Amino acid sequence: MPTATASAATTFTPLHDRILVRRVEETESVRGGIIIPDTAKEKPQEGEVISVGKGKSNDEGKVFPLDVKAGDRILFGKWGGTEIKIDGEDFLIMKEDEVLGILKSK
Repeated sequence: MPTATASAATTFTPLHDRILVRRVEETESVRGGIIIPDTAKEKPQEGEVISVGKGKSNDEGKVFPLDVKAGDRILFGKWGGTEIKIDGEDFLIMKEDEVLGILKSK
């Protein structure tokens, strides 16, 4: 399983069915000369999977691998995940159940 390298100093591997996600910032567009401050903007609901855990296990101990993998672009709910900071960089950690879908480019 790949491990996240948040920076040269720290690596992070989620446990079980959790994933580490970096939010993908939308490009800023200015309409009519009005710039919306960062505090008024909604946080993006799109992100890039940085690393994943080994998977979910059932009562018998069998591990089921996750459908998402490192490098996938995903959509998640507005309130999904828990915000964490690793070496000064913001990430989300969430369970795979919170992922709404995987984005694929054509």
